[in-house]
Amino acid sequence: MTANLTRNVVKYGAALLPLLGLGVPAAQARERKADVAPYIEIQQILVADLKDGSDVLTYTSVAAGIESSIQTRGAEAQVNLRYERRFFYQDNLGDQDVITGLARGGVQLVPNVLTLEAGGIATRSRVDLRGQAPSNTVGNIDNVTQVYSVYAGPNLSTHVGALDVNASYRVGYTKVENESTGALPPGQLPIDVFDDSVSHSASASVGMQPGDLPFGWSVGGGWEREDGGQLDQRFEGKYVRADVTVPVSSSLALVGGVGYEDIEISERDAVRDNNGVPVIGDDGRLVTDETSPRLLSYDQDGIIWDAGVMWRPSRRTSLEARFGQRYGSETYYGSFGYRPNQNMALNISVYDTVSGFGNLLNDNLANLGTSFSSTRNPLSGELNGCAFGQTSSLCFNDVLQSAASSSFRARGVNGQLTYNTGGWNAGLGAGYARRRYFASQLGAVAAVDGLVDENYYASMSLGRQLDSYSSFDANIYANLLDSGFVDAPNVLGIGANAAYYRQILPGLQGTAAVGLDSFQQDGFDSEITASALLGLRYDF
Repeated sequence: MTANLTRNVVKYGAALLPLLGLGVPAAQARERKADVAPYIEIQQILVADLKDGSDVLTYTSVAAGIESSIQTRGAEAQVNLRYERRFFYQDNLGDQDVITGLARGGVQLVPNVLTLEAGGIATRSRVDLRGQAPSNTVGNIDNVTQVYSVYAGPNLSTHVGALDVNASYRVGYTKVENESTGALPPGQLPIDVFDDSVSHSASASVGMQPGDLPFGWSVGGGWEREDGGQLDQRFEGKYVRADVTVPVSSSLALVGGVGYEDIEISERDAVRDNNGVPVIGDDGRLVTDETSPRLLSYDQDGIIWDAGVMWRPSRRTSLEARFGQRYGSETYYGSFGYRPNQNMALNISVYDTVSGFGNLLNDNLANLGTSFSSTRNPLSGELNGCAFGQTSSLCFNDVLQSAASSSFRARGVNGQLTYNTGGWNAGLGAGYARRRYFASQLGAVAAVDGLVDENYYASMSLGRQLDSYSSFDANIYANLLDSGFVDAPNVLGIGANAAYYRQILPGLQGTAAVGLDSFQQDGFDSEITASALLGLRYDF
């Protein structure tokens, strides 16, 4: 849906342009802007367990990273990447390497027609919602694992006469390292942990804007597939559908669509011993029986439909809300965006999808714009849960709530608010995520079939430039985790940290930070840790 509408402005009113999402004309070229800031850091950190005053950990951290933002006529990119080496002084702790980062970019191969997009993330994920919920991931930490995910692919958007033609393809790879869940509630068995996967997503559509006809229309189709290394799990979905857009006024339209969808999820059984018990390998994961036939865990096909409204009274405000039938039940989804000025942006999304861990993480990356700010925990150096942008923001808490290997239906709501004024920079993210897992009743992970887990989360960041030489920022977070397992108690995690930054010499900055983190779970000793940091950073 693009520029054919312009010749019908007189008929439908100029205000219909924002309704259909038309942005600033491409001819208004963006000025070249590049900001690349590599840096090195050295820090001394102290972590104390306030529940046990004798448990005090100190270590030295040496890190190198890059923060860059590039905007030119034909390319956009944002990168925040950091490598850290932690040197511990305790004999029972080995040194650690930690890589964290977030990147998104796009290059126009053919201006305003063909774009190549890519993205990547390196971060930490909780392994099992029934286990610990530490945020200060230092030392021998259980139930936290390293996650890597990347994707790339082309997007096509062009016109053939009065027709709008769109197509896209994406390939992605996701890897979860092997980590222990640690202690679980009595009677609870560990879940099978995601290993790696290759995912594909393709779609194409053709349609027309309202103008030549009193309504807009499009027909299209899509295909998704994710092949997981764990138990040879496979997700495959295909759909075709037709949509219409009926303008009611210059700012309001009725939208709807109908189609057909077919989704299948399958797996193989695990190798079993002489007693029929699934075998667990050295990496803590179930060993796949390559000779096992494919076991169907989800099979849904049939007619899908949805209907709703699209409201865009100005370029600052947009709302789309739909309800319908999909995945064998009712579905609701939509989005709301509000940007009253350059200093404030609000984004809310309601989603409902069937996916695997890797594909959902790639979807989140693809939905994040190429201009964003991602904050870090000043004590651990790791990314906080949300990235905030002027036109799009995103929290990864929903997808990183658990690294279970099984596919699932994910439903929830995400909201992000950014506000910048008078030297203050603030960001707020909150949401709710619900997953229902699918597994074959004949396979090794039958216990998770139909399991529903839930995650409520919120985080806030606040920062200010105090003067030309100093600044500070603070972060607060909270999450409540319900694993859905019988007799498994909820886990509550809360914490806060703050940091002060002072320029000592040109390029050289000193940092002082403090933090307090806690998680509580019935049947376990609660944990409260205090942290302090002194460090130096040099920006090249």
